[in-house]
Amino acid sequence: MAGGGAAPPRRPLTLAEVEPGSENERLGVARDSMLCNPLILKAELGKPQRNCNTLPGFDFSYGLYVHRTDGGVPEAIGHWNTVKPRTASVQKMPRDFITMNCGALKAGYTTAREFNLYYKAKDIRRKDDEYSRFKRCPPKIPADVTYGVTARPCTPFFDLLQHKYKELWMEQQRALTAAQRAEKKKKDKARETRTTFLRKQPLPAKEESFWHLPHLEKVGPHLSTFPDRDARKKAFSASR
Repeated sequence: MAGGGAAPPRRPLTLAEVEPGSENERLGVARDSMLCNPLILKAELGKPQRNCNTLPGFDFSYGLYVHRTDGGVPEAIGHWNTVKPRTASVQKMPRDFITMNCGALKAGYTTAREFNLYYKAKDIRRKDDEYSRFKRCPPKIPADVTYGVTARPCTPFFDLLQHKYKELWMEQQRALTAAQRAEKKKKDKARETRTTFLRKQPLPAKEESFWHLPHLEKVGPHLSTFPDRDARKKAFSASR
């Protein structure tokens, strides 16, 4: 904008500003609340979106006004306000339970109550040198270490232009589909039962044998019911 000034904020639209044929023209009963609802208010052609919130006047100053408490320039020229040095807070070191436990055992204390009484009587603290982690165990850093964040690898533009990642993904999907089909074929294949096995390799046919009474097995293939041979010959001659 000319002059370097900022554009004034777009205040909520009012019914007096609505022109006939515009986007937000209302027919019938029109209320100001219709133009303050962002769900009903329509965007104006070629203009930025309006703010549906009620804003203060143009003479309003945003922010927090802080009253001067230091006296300004005259007080600064008259004398110097120096900052008082802060006293370093003494850090309370943790208890040295190893030394206290050894002392309690040497004194002949064995129960937990006696140990607590010994802790209260002789409160031994750890030394600053012993408690310092770097003094106790300095970190082992290689001589050729490089401090800082590693550089980001270059972007493979040729792979992106050639759709290499798409082709790799397609190959993976094809291999996955083929593996799923093979697994499905294995599951769909019916297991061979005794019936299917006998259909492929039938058993040899057994010779039919009739059952006979055990006491008639020794008689022979024909049962003799004649009292003697002459009666048998006579019966055969009569049948002929």
